Amino acid sequence: MRFLRHLLSRPRPQEPHDFGAFLHRQGAFVAQKTVLDYCRVKIGRNEKDFFGNSEFQAALKHCRWQVFLAAQTDVMALAEAWLRPFWLSQEQLLANRLVALHADFMAEEAPPAEEQEAFSASLAALPGHLAGLQLAAPHDARTLPLLAEAPLFATLPIHADQRKGEGPSIRGALRFHILSCQQEMERAFDPAELSLRWRNQPEDVLRQT
Repeated sequence: MRFLRHLLSRPRPQEPHDFGAFLHRQGAFVAQKTVLDYCRVKIGRNEKDFFGNSEFQAALKHCRWQVFLAAQTDVMALAEAWLRPFWLSQEQLLANRLVALHADFMAEEAPPAEEQEAFSASLAALPGHLAGLQLAAPHDARTLPLLAEAPLFATLPIHADQRKGEGPSIRGALRFHILSCQQEMERAFDPAELSLRWRNQPEDVLRQT
């Protein structure tokens, strides 16, 4: 119990770098968990044969990258909506800070050549996506439009004929992981203090620890 009290009483990290690292991990988790869990359940006892097949591996790799890029954008959009109430009249600054933070962490990724075009396109599209979302009231994880849904259905390495009737459960799994992301974000960070620190921090020190 003493350890639990100590754990719960520890101050939550409120630095933008910590927030960026958290968002990047969550985006990866949403993508990998959604794709791999579905494939493993669908394949069942044939997992060894499928995962040992080079064509399946190539298709799975493509799916994971496509969903990863979209899920990262979804997580940034979720963060924008969560923080926006604390950036009144500075919504554009918030979007700019999120775009810069996202670019910093995505720069650590090394997409294969065949995914480079999609990688670059996802970075270029984020400012416009956030700007579009800012035209309406903030969404939470229950109502946020998920960009990851389209590439998920388009690239899952299980033929569409084998997925008939499973659309709701696939969408539900994706939405569940986004909901979990919001819950983790709420537990780990204080949006008011994080926003205050971020507004007062020069962009060129965001990556410093």
